[in-house]
Amino acid sequence: MCRTFDLSFSSNFPLRLMALCLVILSLNGCVAMQRAPDEPLPYYPDQSSVPAKEIEKTRFRVARGDEVIGRLGIVKLEKGDTLPDVARHFSLGVTAISAANPGVDIWVPKEGEQVILPLRFTLPDASRKGIVVNLATMRLFHYKGDNNALVVTTYPVGIGTKERPTPMGQMFVQRKVSRPTWYVPASIAEDHRKKGDPLPARVPPGPLNPLGECALYLSKPSYLIHGTNKPASIGLNASNGCLRLYPENVKMLYDDTPLKTPVVIVNQPYLIGQDNGVLYLEAHKPQEGSGALELERIYAKLKAMEKKGARTLDWKKIKNVQVEARGIPIPIEMSQGDGEEAEKPIEVEHPVKLYGKPEVPELKSDAWYVLAAKMRDEIEALRIAAIINHQGPPIPARVLSKSDGHRVIAGPFDDINAAKDAVKRLKIDLEIDGILIEPEKKI
Repeated sequence: MCRTFDLSFSSNFPLRLMALCLVILSLNGCVAMQRAPDEPLPYYPDQSSVPAKEIEKTRFRVARGDEVIGRLGIVKLEKGDTLPDVARHFSLGVTAISAANPGVDIWVPKEGEQVILPLRFTLPDASRKGIVVNLATMRLFHYKGDNNALVVTTYPVGIGTKERPTPMGQMFVQRKVSRPTWYVPASIAEDHRKKGDPLPARVPPGPLNPLGECALYLSKPSYLIHGTNKPASIGLNASNGCLRLYPENVKMLYDDTPLKTPVVIVNQPYLIGQDNGVLYLEAHKPQEGSGALELERIYAKLKAMEKKGARTLDWKKIKNVQVEARGIPIPIEMSQGDGEEAEKPIEVEHPVKLYGKPEVPELKSDAWYVLAAKMRDEIEALRIAAIINHQGPPIPARVLSKSDGHRVIAGPFDDINAAKDAVKRLKIDLEIDGILIEPEKKI
């Protein structure tokens, strides 16, 4: 508690910053560090995009025979936006929006930068009944109706880590609980104990409960679909095997899902689908250990389709889609121009306020604060502040600049106990050593 996390003056700064990003993101590779490819596929925004105030985010009608739904969007970023904030507002996961926008900084994107909203989805190759979750796309699909009037509602999810993966297979919703109590499993309690973060045997409803406000308990013991107090983890490998949803999404799913609803969990990084007769391929970075077999399966399926249906596929484009893995459906037949209209993104007006975006209270002279970092580079300071702001429950943070550098300040906190709790959480969650700042001390 007496050492400042000073990244800028250390020769190990790049390594420590990358480690910090990995801690919060838990990604298969740090998407914040991705570079744009030299020859991007032609689905990025152009001057022919269609202006609109809004775009459908979650609920879609599925026409008979169609397997691709939704429409791409594009939005211009404003000062202070982060990709997690944009993702949550448009019901997207962090990995999805990052993969669709390589080269865009997750935490400190440029003001005025245009980003794709990947709101066009290929439906999983599974029964269109009840709930289907595709681990590879980190997305849940909830089907209602029949083939004559089928509606699907889709939400991004957070899934299990490599150490505690989300199980695949068939199950069903066994029970539902509003404001659930979390009974801490012994293995998770042991993990936290080793980190110096002992947990109680049970965590009651409230801001510290990782299950959020609603939970659907599955027939497979110990696995749930639930809310979260860490919304920035949606679209990441970040859970202990359960499926997390944004708080606003899990409430809709909870209200709309009766008991005994079937649940199927699959892992399909490569998806083929048709929309109005156009054949698309959608590719995602495979979950660890599943890539080779899934790629072999999808290539065999494409070759069979080409042979059987007199289709001439563009194999160069197929390879590019697979390698780039941006999670957007792309037409893959030679001389196939009918998909171009669907590929034009809708230009969406920036919302007045991004839903769920963390708010930082004004500075107060009588409050406690925590000095979390000081560094020479303002962008890196802003990045650390953004990461801290997106902790769950929230820890407000800002950057204060002086002649000798930029300071990341967490707070305000009403009393010393709240400030000490923030110091503890910064250390455990982000490996940041903060320094307490007393009221009326100069920051």
